[in-house]
Amino acid sequence: MTRPVPPEWGPHTAMWLGFPSHPELWGEQLRPARAEAAALALALAGPGAEKVKLLAAGSEAAAAARDLVGANEGVEIIDFAFGDIWLRDTGPIFTAAGEAAAFRFNGWGEKYVLAGDESVAAAIATLAGARLESHPFVLEGGALEHDGAGLAITTRACLLNPNRNPLWREADAEGALRRALGVTKTLWLGNGLMNDHTDGHVDNLARFTAPGVVACPMAFGRGDPNAALYDEAARLLGEAADTRGEALRVARIPSPGRIIGEDFRVAPASHMNFLIANKAVIMPSYERVASRLAAEGLQELFEDRQVIALPSSALLTGGGSFHCISQQQPA
Repeated sequence: MTRPVPPEWGPHTAMWLGFPSHPELWGEQLRPARAEAAALALALAGPGAEKVKLLAAGSEAAAAARDLVGANEGVEIIDFAFGDIWLRDTGPIFTAAGEAAAFRFNGWGEKYVLAGDESVAAAIATLAGARLESHPFVLEGGALEHDGAGLAITTRACLLNPNRNPLWREADAEGALRRALGVTKTLWLGNGLMNDHTDGHVDNLARFTAPGVVACPMAFGRGDPNAALYDEAARLLGEAADTRGEALRVARIPSPGRIIGEDFRVAPASHMNFLIANKAVIMPSYERVASRLAAEGLQELFEDRQVIALPSSALLTGGGSFHCISQQQPA
């Protein structure tokens, strides 16, 4: 039987990060997005106590990364080609020390198909010295949240979307996750955040913070576009139990509220896209009162780690944040 994916709060031997490398994808946001990714790398290597593997595509991007992180021994810059920085989805899922799983990636339902995305998982596994097992179905790492004991949370809007695996129903998805990732129980939520191009990745909506404890946003301020979604997700989580039959504890964390992007549409900003490191938790901040309150709420959940809030507005223009551009390698 396949062992469950380790929880993110378990010990890591490395943290893999993507560095914004393609001017044609980022435009005028390239420089600030690079600054945000570098700040994340430095926080991980410092308070986070991680060995950071920062992937930059091409000599220009690698040089820019070196300029930003300096001579920090905790950050290794690796130059190799990839499509874009969203390693949570294009990279492998490490299933144990020295083992990883890879899946088909189709650009979140053929929305953004970039050369190099299809080779990232195998390249990272090789660099990590991990044995890679490839699976024939479409799956992105951000679509699943694992508790380390066989329970996974996902959304129907993403995992059952016909633009991924057209013939899948719940039983098909659950069987595939059981065989590939050791998921013995799947907790289904409904939709994801408004205007999330991933069709509703769960790592913007619900995150395990400890055994039996899951964080979920609560609406903040007037006109929060996801208010009803947050309440419904919290209700479903509160009615659920883990693989031991124990009820989940749901911790509500303030959302960033209504944030309008460059395209004048609601942006899928979320404090839930935090990244759990060995000794810190790095949370995306949108320079609002809500972000300060969210950091305080997460600190209560992570008593043994320092919660660090870092700006993520430029990365958000590309559609994601810290969890999206990372992949942890368990010890």
